[in-house]
Amino acid sequence: MNRRQFLATSGMTVMAAALRDLPLVGMQQLTTSFEDLRRGVGIFNGQGGTIGWLVNADGILVIDSQNAAAAAACIEGIGERSSNAIDILVNTHHHGDHVGGNQTFRPVVGTIVAHENSAEWQRRTAQAAGNEDSQAYPDETFADEWRTTIGDETVVARYHGAGHTSGDCVVTFEQANVVHMGDLMFNRLHPFVDRASGARISGWIEVLEQVAAAHSADTIYIFGHGTPGAGVTGDQGELAHLRDYFTAALELTRREMQAGRSRDEITATEALPWFEDHVSPFALLSLEGVLGVAYDELSEG
Repeated sequence: MNRRQFLATSGMTVMAAALRDLPLVGMQQLTTSFEDLRRGVGIFNGQGGTIGWLVNADGILVIDSQNAAAAAACIEGIGERSSNAIDILVNTHHHGDHVGGNQTFRPVVGTIVAHENSAEWQRRTAQAAGNEDSQAYPDETFADEWRTTIGDETVVARYHGAGHTSGDCVVTFEQANVVHMGDLMFNRLHPFVDRASGARISGWIEVLEQVAAAHSADTIYIFGHGTPGAGVTGDQGELAHLRDYFTAALELTRREMQAGRSRDEITATEALPWFEDHVSPFALLSLEGVLGVAYDELSEG
């Protein structure tokens, strides 16, 4: 590992640790709740990225695992809804607030599934942090699409390219018409663009457009994170809002670069016009971080 690779991997480790305990909607301690959405599909609110679940007469599928404590609470609540075993756990990507509870799920779940890049990033991050013993890695990975049927529900995980990382998948419950976006959706939070893990703002814009085009106007979307007021579910309008946020960030950065502004001057911008409703609960989620990535991308041409 050369110096540049070491610094990037070390940065991933710090980011993963911070994200692992990121409150779902600004909560300061672990409080949990289940919410039904449609046709046996719902969400679990705890600490970390929103967990999605499917419970029907024929089986159970869970999306993401938050951290160990939240995972245990989720497993307990799922057990109150069904006596079936948990068939599958899908990880939308490798960050600690989405895979930190994998080991807690491991004894009670049949198969863990993730995109091949997500599995690789999880291994790299764990190796850099020296916590491989606390990991439960995917049993099955895919490149473009993975699908399964549980009872009368078809579940499809698709890879649309680099966005939040280079390993995010979008999970669709086809009959329920519910889509789990993972951290491809931060609802009214300044998003985390994990450049060290292959993220690209331009690619993220394309992913949001592709997902919206592939689903209908009445699709319910589950978001990785959201503010208390905005929440962690919504419709295509929320996807368009984040797409426009990123477009505005790139346009502002391009203008400022053409005007001769430095990276430090650009990242010191206090607000993105028309998107003042986005908040920064801590430094990892900030306009400064987004504009820094935008500058780096545009500098590469």
